[in-house]
Amino acid sequence: MNCNPANPKEGGKFDIWEETYPVRFGSIDGSDRLTLDAVFNYFQEAAISHAENLGVGREAMAQTGQGWVLSRLTVLINRRPNYCETVTVRSWPRGGEKLFAMRNFDIRDKDDTPVAAAKSAWIIVDIEKRRPLRPQFIMDQLPQNEGNESLPPEANAAAGLPERDNLKLAAERKALYTDVDYNGHVNNVSYIKWIEDTLNPQLLEKADKMRMDINYLSEILPGENIEILSIEINDDPDYANAFAFEGRKKETGLTAFRAELRFTSL
Repeated sequence: MNCNPANPKEGGKFDIWEETYPVRFGSIDGSDRLTLDAVFNYFQEAAISHAENLGVGREAMAQTGQGWVLSRLTVLINRRPNYCETVTVRSWPRGGEKLFAMRNFDIRDKDDTPVAAAKSAWIIVDIEKRRPLRPQFIMDQLPQNEGNESLPPEANAAAGLPERDNLKLAAERKALYTDVDYNGHVNNVSYIKWIEDTLNPQLLEKADKMRMDINYLSEILPGENIEILSIEINDDPDYANAFAFEGRKKETGLTAFRAELRFTSL
């Protein structure tokens, strides 16, 4: 089953959304392999297309004054695919947890072996009031995909991240045109690029096995200045390098996001 992202409503509704394509030049770094931010972008596009396919996309939700907002996401990468390698990106809804609507993802290689997987938590908001709504009515209309988990429970994926002490300023960013999406705020993938840009590029190029957890806590609007703070952490023997991050609005001190990135180099 392969779906058509150019026309998501073609071919009826799919419980699991699939797109197959080669890794493009704009999605790799100097190691000739898929970047972390490109993985996030793959998952974002698949989620958007599948929502359209299931009748809960941008326009359909806007007609009822509602919208989707990504709140939490955990991505685990076992292997970074190479340039021109063919991959299949999959996405599917997976029920609800309290105020969250859950959605899973994975990326498979030509041999159908998973090279990356993710679990995400979304909230449905009242667009005008910017307040969360209970997702049950929408979730009842979607495939439940019971038993089809992208990550095991012990991964503790899409969970709330703790506050960290002793964070130090790593970078400052201003939300500019290329960071902002249709919804008028900084796109979720831009956060990942900001985090990547605080690190030594050689570390990222050599990174192989990776885990990124991120909590999106407050939207960042065009023109806002963000302080990105970080600290090196050593709390998981499965990864040689680990960093915690927090993004704070410079003018107010409000926390916009928290993230933790772990990886092991080749």
